[in-house]
Amino acid sequence: MKTYSAKPTEIEKKWIVIDADGLVVGRLASIIALRLRGKHKPTFTAHMDCGDNVIVINADKVLLTGDKLKKKIYYHHTGYIGGVKERTAGQILKGKFPERVVEKAVERMLPRGPLGKRQLSNLRVYAGAEHPHAAQQPEAVDIGVLNPKNTNYQPARAARNAEKTKAA
Repeated sequence: MKTYSAKPTEIEKKWIVIDADGLVVGRLASIIALRLRGKHKPTFTAHMDCGDNVIVINADKVLLTGDKLKKKIYYHHTGYIGGVKERTAGQILKGKFPERVVEKAVERMLPRGPLGKRQLSNLRVYAGAEHPHAAQQPEAVDIGVLNPKNTNYQPARAARNAEKTKAA
């Protein structure tokens, strides 16, 4: 039996849209990276860009668990001597471009190099609920129902426990 290797003419790219409202960033990013690489397809070929085009909406409403809003730090360099700047995840989410949190999380889960850059170009992230890709007829994928941990389920559990203690 020979190993299957996809040819560029055999690759079919679909468009999917993901609503990030209430989803945990790391779990969302790992699913998006899986879709961008094409590892969810039986025709996956490691050296080809066989992933789907992914549209993420409501990126400003993602969740970070624990103290990551205050303690997770993103660094960048201005290009000048001593020009290392840092911002927390909370500052970025409240700032002008909150979608960068999702973009960076996905970027760091893709392979480095030309193929990873090409796969990352298939990702479109929008802070609001609107996107200009309606003509591509993307299909909606609900990440929250795949696993209860994809949403922040612990506050809901804490609320239920509080209600139980009130009733008792």
